[in-house]
Amino acid sequence: MTLDVVILAAGQGSRMRSKIPKVLHEIAGKSMLRHVVDVAEKIGADRSHIVIGHGADLVKESLAGQNIKWSLQAEQKGTGHAVAQALPVIPEDSRVLILYGDVPLISSQTLEALLETACADTLALLTVYLDKPAGYGRIIRDGNNNVIAIVEQKDATPEQLLVKEVNTGIMSVSAKKLNQWLPRLKSNNAQGEYYLTDIVAMAVADSVAIKVSHAAHPMEVQGANTRSQLQLLERYYQGHLAEELMAQGASLADATRIDIRGNLQTGEDVFIDVNCVFEGDVVLGDGVSIGPNCHIIDSNIAANCEIKSNSVIEGANLAASCAIGPFARLRPGTVLAEEVKIGNFVETKKANIGRASKVSHLSYIGDAEIGRDVNVGAGTITCNYDGVNKFKTEIADNTFVGSNTALVAPVKVGKGATIGAGSIITGNIADGELAVARAKQRNITGWKRPEKKPRD
Repeated sequence: MTLDVVILAAGQGSRMRSKIPKVLHEIAGKSMLRHVVDVAEKIGADRSHIVIGHGADLVKESLAGQNIKWSLQAEQKGTGHAVAQALPVIPEDSRVLILYGDVPLISSQTLEALLETACADTLALLTVYLDKPAGYGRIIRDGNNNVIAIVEQKDATPEQLLVKEVNTGIMSVSAKKLNQWLPRLKSNNAQGEYYLTDIVAMAVADSVAIKVSHAAHPMEVQGANTRSQLQLLERYYQGHLAEELMAQGASLADATRIDIRGNLQTGEDVFIDVNCVFEGDVVLGDGVSIGPNCHIIDSNIAANCEIKSNSVIEGANLAASCAIGPFARLRPGTVLAEEVKIGNFVETKKANIGRASKVSHLSYIGDAEIGRDVNVGAGTITCNYDGVNKFKTEIADNTFVGSNTALVAPVKVGKGATIGAGSIITGNIADGELAVARAKQRNITGWKRPEKKPRD
């Protein structure tokens, strides 16, 4: 049988108190809905269907380019009604797996275990045991421990409310059975909705076997209806990612104070201090040390680099044994060779800097090609922008750039050249030359400093 995954994502999420559709709120930098779409792909779904309603255009836009089949639930009449909107485009000989766009942490392993229990003539349910099951539909079993019904919280008797095995809403059933059962759903309940869970009683009446699988952890099936619940899911997920990092050989100063919003790969003996944020695709080589309060985005940092506190690195590639920061900012297009030093309050952008060169203090290096063993003094800037176009600065090997130098691009500085402090360089400098471009100093004798006028 082919597998069609139906993801319910039509709800407004009024308790979020947000103009953003609930399913687009993020966990680890990715929408809850995208988490669910990704897990559907991971388990090998042949087709993914998303039932949309509130904020439909925004939801579709968030997954532009994905191979998704969309179904509109114009009126929110319950989960059974929602699934029915997708059913007409699902082949009758397919198996349907029903997921939820606001339950983002369901694992592929749990879903695969559920699907292993399923076949054409069964209804497979995913349940979980909760110490405090308030708000969830209870799994009702007979004297032989067979599932005979799911009773929603508002419809349950006092005895049924004591049951701790609850429905997660996730189930798998053939499209053929759904076509038989969904038209028979009734809305005669406390909510006045068409409950998908009522098909359990129909399965019992039709002598269809009901198979049960259990979630590995309650947080896998926890939905997010409020910002508080969203935050709980975020912290649980980040804790899980932190455990994976430590298993790979990274040391974390505090596993509760790290945020990974993408894919972070680490080598052995990596150390990450507190309050660091990683976004996009980040690779840290063996022996890399990340100081506190750093933000690293889409970057590759090779072995034995040291990133000191409060540094921001985005779209950069660092070769081995570089030292960055504190308070450095490496912008996209920065490429550093081995043993480069970028110091405090230095900003780089589209800068290719050669081996063992140093930009240690309070400088801006943009659109620049710098050779090896170059020393760039404090306060140096490459003047790369004339208000319309960007221009390049080229500095060859073994050059010494004095403090407070402005290099007005386009400009080329030859090998072994020296630039005097305080210079404004507007022309090329040949190999080995000394360039000094500053006004001549004048000392005025007898000059009197201005004095404040006495107050009346």
